[in-house]
Amino acid sequence: MNVLAFNGSPRRNGNTSLLLAELLRGVRDAGGQAEAFVAQDLNLKYCTGCLRCNVLKRCALRGDDWQSLSDRILAADALVFASPVYFHHLTAPLKKIIDRFRSFIHVRITPESIRHTPWLPWNKRFVLLLCMGSSDSADAQPIIDLFRFMTGTLGPENTLEMISGTRLAVAGQVAKPAGELAALYEKLLLPAELAADDSRRNRELLLRCYDIGRNLGMQA
Repeated sequence: MNVLAFNGSPRRNGNTSLLLAELLRGVRDAGGQAEAFVAQDLNLKYCTGCLRCNVLKRCALRGDDWQSLSDRILAADALVFASPVYFHHLTAPLKKIIDRFRSFIHVRITPESIRHTPWLPWNKRFVLLLCMGSSDSADAQPIIDLFRFMTGTLGPENTLEMISGTRLAVAGQVAKPAGELAALYEKLLLPAELAADDSRRNRELLLRCYDIGRNLGMQA
């Protein structure tokens, strides 16, 4: 299995990065191939909505990393998108990548709406990994709606698996033991008695990421 991952976090040691690292470790431990990019480090222009991809069947923008990156995207068996939740959505560098996915799809305006047709239907596994400070995973619903639309549009054989980490506001928090977490919660004005259960839940979250990675890596 060839896995391509995009890290939307600006923090190298943030919770998103730690969880993604566990997932990628699982892929490699299972014998799969994994390549990861930090979204903000890529040289990518913004989609301009020029619509020329409707004719060219590729993005018309040149002089950045998209041509090479799009080849990797098309060749991958699985795509992983990891992001902290900023104001109920993806970080800007990751959204820039998603906007360029427009070039994989023909779009036609109809009297009723818009019809999206991929140039070639995809059959890929998608993983959406989200971290948020909120205690309620529903705060990430706009991202989930976007990915359900995107994966369904790109092909009915695509699958989407989602992982959400909540109450993760401070870098490295997901790996903190219960004692450190309790001290942090006091500073955040959260009940310290939540720390024990949250520490256990965070360990399970890290393990789940690893297990998902192993499952990806073992797929034939």
